[in-house]
Amino acid sequence: MLNLFSLAAARRVLRVAMLGCSAALMLAVPLAHAQAPAPKTAAVVKPADVDQSRIGAGDTIRITVYQSPDLSLETRVNETGAISYPLLGRVQLAGLTVTAAEQHIASELKRRDFVKDPQVIIVVTQVRANQVNVLGQVGKPGRYPLDLTGMRLTEVLALAGGVVAGVGSDTIVLTGTRDGKPFRHEVDLPRLFAAGGTGEDIVVAPGDTIWVDRAPQIYMYGEIQHPGTMRLERGMTVMQAVAAGGGATPRGTLKGIKVTRRGPDGKTQTFEPAMEDTLKDGDVVFIRESLF
Repeated sequence: MLNLFSLAAARRVLRVAMLGCSAALMLAVPLAHAQAPAPKTAAVVKPADVDQSRIGAGDTIRITVYQSPDLSLETRVNETGAISYPLLGRVQLAGLTVTAAEQHIASELKRRDFVKDPQVIIVVTQVRANQVNVLGQVGKPGRYPLDLTGMRLTEVLALAGGVVAGVGSDTIVLTGTRDGKPFRHEVDLPRLFAAGGTGEDIVVAPGDTIWVDRAPQIYMYGEIQHPGTMRLERGMTVMQAVAAGGGATPRGTLKGIKVTRRGPDGKTQTFEPAMEDTLKDGDVVFIRESLF
C-alpha cells in the first residue's frame, strides 16, 4: 500500500497534470513574486496553490476515489452549489477549496461506512464560476476564471494578453464589491513595478471588472513631419512632442506654436506655450508655416 507521503504526492501530480499547461504557467507568476524581496510595508505575495482553487456553481468537476471506480463521477455543480453523488446523495461543495471538498466527501464516505479508508481526488475540468471581466485596451478582452484563490491583478492581466503597448493607459481601474459595498481602486502600473510597489498588486475577487482605458493623447497638425495622434507620455513638454513628431517641416517654424486645450467647463482656449511647458490629454498642437 502506498504510504501517505507518496499518495499525497501522486494526488498533487495528477491534479496539476489534468489542469494542463495553463495552470502551470499561472503558478509560475506568483512564485516570482514570492522570490522577490518585499519591503516591510508591503504585503508579501505568497505563491498560489492549486489546492486552493475554490469550487463554484456552474463548475464541472471530476471525482475519483482510489480503488473504488463505482464512486468515480464527472458532474456539474448546480446553481445551488451542490452535486448529486452516489451513496451520499446531495453534497454541497460551492465555496470549498478542492482540498476541502476532497476531505468532505472522504469523511462522509467513511462516516457512513461505505469505504473504510477513502482516498478522494477532485479535478475542476471546467470553470464557470469565479470569473472576472477584463475590458479595454488589453490583448484579449473577455471573461476569465479565477482558477486559483489569491490571484493578483498582474496575473489576470497576463491571462488577457497584457496592456496593449503604446495604446493602453498606465492606470488600471479595478471595480467590484468588498464586504457588500461597491469597490473601486486605481493602480498605477509604473508605480506597481517600481521598487516597493508590490503592495499595489492587489488580489482580484470573483465578479470584479478590470478596465484599461486608452492612453492620454495629443494631436499634432500643421507643418510637422508626422501629423496626427500621438500618445502623451508623462510630463511630455511641447519640445518633446515636436521631437516625437519628427520636428517641423522645411516650411514650418517652431516660433508661434499654438496649443488648443479644452477646460473643465468644456470651453476651449488657444494659447502660445513655451517649449518647456507640459501638455495635457486632448491638447491640439499647431505648427505654423514660416513666413520667410
